[in-house]
Amino acid sequence: MINKKNIERYIKGLLGSDLIGIKIKKLGEGVQGAGFLIDMKTKQGPKSYVIKGLFPEGLEHDYPSDRAGVFLLDFDEFKNLPKHVKAVDVLAEMENGSIKSIGGGKEYYLLMERAEGRHYFNDLTAFSEKERLDDTDITKIKTMTSYLAEIHSLKKASKQLYWRKVRDTIGHGECLMGVFDTYPDGTISYEEIADIEKKCVDWRAKLKPGFKRLCQIHGDFHPGNIWFKENSGQRSAVCGNPPIPPLDKGGQGGVIDFILLDRSRGPWGDAADDITALTINYIFFSINNYGNVQGIYLEALKLFHDDYFKKTGDQELLEVVAPFYAFRGAVVANPVFYPDVSPENRRKIFNFIHGVLDDEFFKIERINEYIE
Repeated sequence: MINKKNIERYIKGLLGSDLIGIKIKKLGEGVQGAGFLIDMKTKQGPKSYVIKGLFPEGLEHDYPSDRAGVFLLDFDEFKNLPKHVKAVDVLAEMENGSIKSIGGGKEYYLLMERAEGRHYFNDLTAFSEKERLDDTDITKIKTMTSYLAEIHSLKKASKQLYWRKVRDTIGHGECLMGVFDTYPDGTISYEEIADIEKKCVDWRAKLKPGFKRLCQIHGDFHPGNIWFKENSGQRSAVCGNPPIPPLDKGGQGGVIDFILLDRSRGPWGDAADDITALTINYIFFSINNYGNVQGIYLEALKLFHDDYFKKTGDQELLEVVAPFYAFRGAVVANPVFYPDVSPENRRKIFNFIHGVLDDEFFKIERINEYIE
């Protein structure tokens, strides 16, 4: 639960020559975690601390960032309640075994590498000026399906993590319910929002037995996070497997490849999360341009699904996508995110959400029926 040696080393480094002796013993444990007593003898006299750790599975404590979030909130708030025990610090154990403080921060930031290229929204916008997919468009779609088929091939046995992904898709502050809570009043009635949410809860019960579908995912595979670039090299390996061969650019020379941004909400879930994050945009852009799903956007949607199924054989995906499409539909229908969508087209997106949730499984041939 805790590494006593590393904690002892941290305390010795903290107190230095003032420390005479130290003992760590377990106090007990509850449902969420365990507590340990740190008894110290110092030159100023005896001193005691209690250190707490959380169990790493279930109750949304699955990832180290979950547990850090709990303790950072504790550190900030214990002192604000009268008669509550005070928190001294939040400690992080590093890969090399060292312990360091992360408590007391007022804000936190992520430093990343710079991505270069053009995001896929550019391609989706350009589709409106074309009648059919060209070679480059087709190659880009097949590049993405190859990548997703590869990362989705990495499986993990965890009922809790699969159930969490389904639960988060419906109830997380960044997902369906949280997105609906950012809608301006009057966009859609509270009653209709509740109706969609309740339908998704019913879908949660349907999806629960399918926990063996748990696989590696990106978690926010939408066009703004996919930046295409051209180079002459091969893509590096993923999942520890051999590199995916580079795809030719339709006879124009060079290789099509991409780099990804902003992996979100955990590394494990259902492949449907990534598939719907991208393909909702073929539907959304077509509705905005034509009022339904047709032409090049329908061609792209069918190609994406067909090529992914060819590479994975995962036809079961169509039986589980409904709540994931509902979440992604709520995103693209949100006037805060997409203010230029007409009320008529926004209504069609809500219709799509209801249509998909009301069907037993997703059928591309019925997509315009869902919208109407």
